[in-house]
Amino acid sequence: MSFAAFRAPIRRQVFSASFRRAELRTSSFRKYSTNPPPAAKSSTGLYVGLGAIAVGGGIAYYLYASSSDAAKEASTALKSAAQSAKVATKFVPTKEDFQKVYNRIAEIMDDADDYDYGSFGPVLLRLAWHASGTYDKATGTGGSNYATMRFEPEALHGANAGLHVARELMEKVKKEFDWISYGDLWTLAGVAAVQEMAGPKVPWRPGRIDGFAAQATPDGRLPDASQGAPHIRDIFYRMGFNDQEIVALCGAHALGRCHTDRSGFDGPWTFSPTTFSNDFYKLLFDEKWVWKKWNGPKQLEDKKTKSLMMLPTDYVLTQDKSFKKYAKAYADDTDLFFNDFSAAFAKLLELGVPTQQFVTSEPWVMQTVDEQKS
Repeated sequence: MSFAAFRAPIRRQVFSASFRRAELRTSSFRKYSTNPPPAAKSSTGLYVGLGAIAVGGGIAYYLYASSSDAAKEASTALKSAAQSAKVATKFVPTKEDFQKVYNRIAEIMDDADDYDYGSFGPVLLRLAWHASGTYDKATGTGGSNYATMRFEPEALHGANAGLHVARELMEKVKKEFDWISYGDLWTLAGVAAVQEMAGPKVPWRPGRIDGFAAQATPDGRLPDASQGAPHIRDIFYRMGFNDQEIVALCGAHALGRCHTDRSGFDGPWTFSPTTFSNDFYKLLFDEKWVWKKWNGPKQLEDKKTKSLMMLPTDYVLTQDKSFKKYAKAYADDTDLFFNDFSAAFAKLLELGVPTQQFVTSEPWVMQTVDEQKS
């Protein structure tokens, strides 16, 4: 499932300002309460931990300055150990600090002018997805831990075309909150995108560290939208997902559009591409889909308006018996889809991150901007 962006000749009035995210927030989110981790009873552990980090810092600097792969691998191991030490001594930013980052992301998300219906939300969601979806459970490589899309050639992989837009946006946030890792920043942006575009709450927790170019993943780990069911299963099973989770994650195609100058495909999946909903599944079953006659790659368009599109990997959800069962269930039940998407997306965002690096045993639920105002 690629969120490869999209630009089609759709009448602007169809996607009027009434569909902008700010006007589509709902007040029906369930309220959650998550207390921050309790303070340490003694500061002795903190001082010991800080001392160890300080000593390790000198070694880390030497390793970071070295150009050898061995030194870089050792530096990454040191950073991971340092992150674990921070967690053990609770020498970490608080949930409130990360909420401030979330709020800044939400603010930037809306400052999109004419970019894709006035929201950067869909491209930020795609950034989080593609930064995490490179995980290989067999080798333990890839995933969101090292944020390796910062480096070539991974940044130039075809599946990541156009994501420089999202990465550059997040650089603005990184400059304001330089203590946050890129992996935490990008995945938190995905959470903000879903929640601020009227989607479900997505549990999230920080603890990712930044790696080096040597840890970048090979091309071909992300879905190829031109393929069928066997390819989809190969990609998602490699990450550790089952058929139900595959179909749930595909529902993110309710948001955004494809662009010919990125993926080669063209157009949005739904009539409200800045609102998270189960419309993707509804349209799959309710509309008549025909192959688009054009010079681009094979894609489908709705027969009625010819303004919507579906990728071959989308349409297979209606053809494969196992996939179809879940897709139909999500088309009929918004709550079921929201619950299953939230669980699958939260799982995706944590792929490749050692458990001991996380700052809390239980993920947090970040408040939306509207909830903080109420």
